[in-house]
Amino acid sequence: MWTTTRHVGATRLARAGTASKPNHASLGVRNGGRFVVEARNARPGMRSGRGPPGKKNLHLINRDIRAPEVRLQGENKEALGIMDVEEALDRAREVGLDLVCIQEKADPPVCRLLDYKKFLYDEEKKKKEAKKKSAAGRVEVKELKLRPNTDVHDYQVRLRSAQKFLSKGDKVKINIQFRGREMEFKNIGQEICEKFIADLGDSAVVEGKIRMEGRNMLMFLAPSKT
Repeated sequence: MWTTTRHVGATRLARAGTASKPNHASLGVRNGGRFVVEARNARPGMRSGRGPPGKKNLHLINRDIRAPEVRLQGENKEALGIMDVEEALDRAREVGLDLVCIQEKADPPVCRLLDYKKFLYDEEKKKKEAKKKSAAGRVEVKELKLRPNTDVHDYQVRLRSAQKFLSKGDKVKINIQFRGREMEFKNIGQEICEKFIADLGDSAVVEGKIRMEGRNMLMFLAPSKT
C-alpha cells in the first residue's frame, strides 16, 4: 500500500510502514495529471562533481559516467581491468578518490582513480609552464625609431635599449624616419646605422641589407651567437 505525503512543494511516495532510505528516496512529481517517479541513487560519499564550484567539469566523473562498464586505471595509470561501472565506483569510494573518465570515446571508456581537484590543479600548472616556455622561446622584434637629426642623448637612449633587447634574445629593428627635404640626406641615415653597428660591437649582427621603404630607412639586428 502506498501513502502520499506533502513535502516542500513536492509529493513524496513511500510504502506504508517502512521508512524511506536517504540514499534511495523516490520523488513523485505532477506531470499532466499523473505522477512521475524519479529514483535517486546517490551513494554516501560519492557525488557527481568535485571540480571548482560554479564551473562545469572538463571530464565525466563519478555518477556522471553513464557507461555500463569501464576500463579502469589506478592512480599511477596501472591497469586494473574492465569492470562494471558500479564496481569501479565502489573502488573509488574505498580509496577516497574520484572515478574520472579520461577517454570517453574509447570502447569501453577509460577511467582512472584520481583526486580530481588535484588533477585539475596539476593540469593547469602544466599549461602555465608550457606557456612560459613558449613565450621564452619566441623571438620578438623591437622597433627603435630615430630621425636624421636625432641628438646625442636620444641616440644613447636608443642604443641602451637595443643592447637590452639583444641581451634578452630579441631582434631589433632600427627605423630612421625622413620627412620632407630630409630625403636628400639619406647618407646621414646610413651613417647613423653604421654608428649603431660599431657601438653595439660583437653583441649584434646585421640581418640582410640596410634598405629604404618609402621614407623610412630600415636595419635589422639580431643577437650575436658568439
